[in-house]
Amino acid sequence: MRRRAYNVRLLPNPFRSLAFAALCAAAGVAQVDLVSAGYQHFYNLRYEQALGAFTAYAAQAPADPNAFNHIAHAILYRDMLHAGALETELVTGNNPFLRRPKVNASPDDQRRFDQNIGHAVELAQARLKRNSRDTGALYSLGVSYGLRANYNFLVRQAWRDSLRDATLARRAHSRILEIDPSFVDARMVPGMHDYIIGSLPLPWRLLGFLMGFRGGREEGIRAVELVAKKGRTNNVDAEFVLCAIYRRERNPKLAVPLVQDLMRRFPDNYLLPMELAQMYSDTGDKKSALAALALLRARKTSGAPSLAALRLEKICFAEGTIQFWYNDLEPALANMKQTAAAAGELDLNTGVLAWMRLGQIHDLRGERPQALEAYHQAIRYAPDSDAAREARQYLTTPYRRKRSGGG
Repeated sequence: MRRRAYNVRLLPNPFRSLAFAALCAAAGVAQVDLVSAGYQHFYNLRYEQALGAFTAYAAQAPADPNAFNHIAHAILYRDMLHAGALETELVTGNNPFLRRPKVNASPDDQRRFDQNIGHAVELAQARLKRNSRDTGALYSLGVSYGLRANYNFLVRQAWRDSLRDATLARRAHSRILEIDPSFVDARMVPGMHDYIIGSLPLPWRLLGFLMGFRGGREEGIRAVELVAKKGRTNNVDAEFVLCAIYRRERNPKLAVPLVQDLMRRFPDNYLLPMELAQMYSDTGDKKSALAALALLRARKTSGAPSLAALRLEKICFAEGTIQFWYNDLEPALANMKQTAAAAGELDLNTGVLAWMRLGQIHDLRGERPQALEAYHQAIRYAPDSDAAREARQYLTTPYRRKRSGGG
């Protein structure tokens, strides 16, 4: 059986604000259009354009805390994209919730993120001082804490600070549900925490229970499904999250139509066809998996402007990964060689994984000297990464497929 790596790209990252209802009440249509346009850019991976729209909105609505959450949200995800932290194969091991790659952000990005989150928190808290039952302010405050929790987790790797902020985010949105149970979007954060805590090993679950998290996996899934179906502001994120959940729950067939819907709505998001390919692969449909990537490759080689930022080697890596798991070693070898040769131009995680996977392919082909060289390249390329640590194991023991659980 092939071991699959499950994408939790959004599992600890459900926090954002597209509070259109509040915006319509507090701002003009042109301002709302700026936010809508910004998130159309955002979900199509055009983060610079998204930042431009959000910054323009913040200038027009300086008292709206959501405006500054939007800016922080775009900064975080832009850095995640550059680090390769939005992609499936980066999630490995038995407990992916605790094995996220570090995102290296520039000092300027970190300052800008902190300034925008800090300002959003101040604005929301000021509104809550005037009216403690202001659900819009509570929602924005929860989003701010959630984004900061993600940033502390992914960028600073400050686990305690991240847990504290995640707890504050949950409390803010749980308070909304006490005031207004019909506020469906506020179910996203508590639902995600329920699912995440319910999926962790027992010691971590016990810690979660001590922190007040009482739900479980099934309860969390139902909450996210409700937001995807009936949410007004978080429904898109809920669909992304459900894709990850369904794959992790070994039910990728439920995720396929969600990804197809997201691809229709955000056609320039080149990560979505890669996700679709992985989901087809999980169902055992190798033909459809590679066909999805072949379409993406055809668009790239034809010079599609929306794919200018996508390196062809990223498609090679995705194809090679699927071929590797299906034991199509000849085409997998060619794809991984092409990816590894460009490792210096790719994000750190793709580069190191390509070298490690190349070594595994050589081992399966009985080419031990080439395998050792590839493992050494992985270790030199990113010595502190999980892939490099795994590669070190194969320096003494050649990689072999396991009969169950894979490798």
